[in-house]
Amino acid sequence: MLLLSKRTYTHRYKQLSQVTNPYRIRRYSTPSNQILSKPSLKSSKYLVYCNTQITKYGRSRNLKDAVSVFSLMPTKSVVSWTAMLTAYADNGQIEKAREVFDEMPERNIASWNAMITAYVRNTRGTGEASELFRQMPERNAVSYAAMITGFGRAGMMEKAEELYAETPVIWRDPVCSNALIAGYLKMGELKEAIRVFEGMVEKDVVSWSSIVDGYCKHGRIGEARDLFDRMTERNVVTWTTMINGYLRTGDFRDGFEFFLEMRREDSVKTNPTTITIIVEACGYCVRYEEGCQVHGLALRMGFERDVFLGNSVITMYSMFGCLDEASNVFNWMSKKDIVSSNCLLQGYVQAQDTEEAYKIFLKMPEKDVVSWTTMITGFSSKGLTQKCIELFNQMPEKDDVAWTAVISGFVNNGEYEEAISWFIQMLHKAVRPNPLTFSSVLSASAGLAALNQGLQIHAHVLKMDMEFDLSIQNSLVSMYSKCGNVLDAYGIFQSIRAPNTISFNSMITAFAQNGYGNESIRLFKKMKDEGQEPNQVTFLGMLSACTHSGLVEEGWYYFKSMRSTYNIEPGPDHYACMVDLLGRSGFLDEAMNLINSVPFEPHSGIWGALLGASRTHIRLDLANLAAQKLFELEPNNATPYVVLSDICSAAGKGKDGEQVRITKKSKGIRKSPEDSMAAVSSLPYGTIRRVNSKRQRNKGSRPLAVEDCVMYSQVNPAPNVILVTCLIVD
Repeated sequence: MLLLSKRTYTHRYKQLSQVTNPYRIRRYSTPSNQILSKPSLKSSKYLVYCNTQITKYGRSRNLKDAVSVFSLMPTKSVVSWTAMLTAYADNGQIEKAREVFDEMPERNIASWNAMITAYVRNTRGTGEASELFRQMPERNAVSYAAMITGFGRAGMMEKAEELYAETPVIWRDPVCSNALIAGYLKMGELKEAIRVFEGMVEKDVVSWSSIVDGYCKHGRIGEARDLFDRMTERNVVTWTTMINGYLRTGDFRDGFEFFLEMRREDSVKTNPTTITIIVEACGYCVRYEEGCQVHGLALRMGFERDVFLGNSVITMYSMFGCLDEASNVFNWMSKKDIVSSNCLLQGYVQAQDTEEAYKIFLKMPEKDVVSWTTMITGFSSKGLTQKCIELFNQMPEKDDVAWTAVISGFVNNGEYEEAISWFIQMLHKAVRPNPLTFSSVLSASAGLAALNQGLQIHAHVLKMDMEFDLSIQNSLVSMYSKCGNVLDAYGIFQSIRAPNTISFNSMITAFAQNGYGNESIRLFKKMKDEGQEPNQVTFLGMLSACTHSGLVEEGWYYFKSMRSTYNIEPGPDHYACMVDLLGRSGFLDEAMNLINSVPFEPHSGIWGALLGASRTHIRLDLANLAAQKLFELEPNNATPYVVLSDICSAAGKGKDGEQVRITKKSKGIRKSPEDSMAAVSSLPYGTIRRVNSKRQRNKGSRPLAVEDCVMYSQVNPAPNVILVTCLIVD
């Protein structure tokens, strides 16, 4: 029997071990009359090296190289097979992982645990994981923890509890208990998680950190802090959890102070995740100075290569409106991914710089659905709906978000029929709508006052089991109210389990638009009782309610309380509503005084409200002033000419009225459909405006109807309600 010489063996091992590219590995055969006398230490090291390479390639999503190394290995251990199984699982190829598992010549506990974990990561594989778990010849704490985690992720907490009870006591704490706690916290059942935590004999830092995180996510910051202070051992995860808890509740100062306190702890090393959370909070809270400081800290700590942190910094500067800084960060990043490009793209789109955003979009080496959808949103914000369609048609893959972006673009630009048409196409393509899709098409139905269309969309919502989605419920309230069906709107509102500020605003506005001012006031009180904070939209609804119901004193109260009680500065639309309220009620001098006190240049809506009130009460002096202001602000708008001419005629100044009409014609100004609203702008409160076709909003505070604008009364209308049909006459 001839043995390989030491020199020959060393030479061949060196050839193999120096290969860095698996594709270049060649099979070296040993002649049949030559064998190795015994396994050498070097061959053992080579086996370990190959196993390490498989693991590394799998984690870096380089599955092709992992497979190549595995297939060319002269010998494989159970570790090799397990590493290959895990590589497939890490890359989402569960079926391939199972094939490797089934082909394994031998298995150990780690192999079984790896396959169970692979199934657990995919909640749809919980059944297969459970079956494997029952087949295991032997188990350890990791086996039980993995299976409990699987049941928790699938929401099967009863099964998790049963398995936890079967777990040998010696293996329960802390690993299995932590898995059960994580399952309950995922389901939002903090009370049950605390029960398990308090029953633990042995707790580790993960146990404590999990409950701290649970308290924080439920807004119970005080209890989270008490628990944090009781901890004997804390790591960076615990500190980061507490910092994130403060920041999530909007308490930037305490969160930032806590971060500085963590920095003073020598035993805790700041990591990129902590910095990322602070950076994101600086962006959302518009803390420019702190954001720059934290960015500088990240650079000093050598985190500039962290892609996730870099993306957050780009987003932060974009929120500040500092797009040059965001672009510089992007250019300086040594390593970028598609998310980096998307963050910069979104920054320019949010800044309304669509032209620059499109340049970035065209230069992107690769684009995903987010890239295309962001660009579609950018063009729709500029009213370029045809460009949106062009981009949409070029998309290689279209998901529900992309369809929704196009539909929302049409809605935002007042092209309601197009929005409905695209929604129908979406259904024909078998793309499942998401809640935002339904919210958009319901807004389109509301804009068209198309009740039948809205009812059909509501039926789709019920069919897809989305009737309890809050955003859809809010849109349904708005749709029914704008279609004049306030009772159904209120029925939807009452079905909302936990109404938010938007819910209350929608219903308050619904009552206001339909002449139920007192109901709006009652709902406003309920809103405060339930702890919901009113905003500018809330007060716009309240002032509109007072206007339509003639509640002057109440209107003054809410207008003044905006600044004094809620620290909300009234905007142009709030002033327009107050002028409208005072003018309709005959307090024209008070309305004029209010206009003189406006801290900014009054817009056309304010002067339009005064002009309408002047017509009702035949105040030619104020009508002339308001009309002159409107001539300056909107020189091509025929409405002030029409209304001023009518007022002159009503005041016995027929010649002046004729002169106004002559001036309008000499300037070539023709009356548009929107100008028909002038004929009913001074109707008494208690009326509802119903629009049967597209609606467009004037620069003023109230929506102006277009064609066939029918005014009709509601149940128990206010006095002197008039039923009028506006005919569009030049």
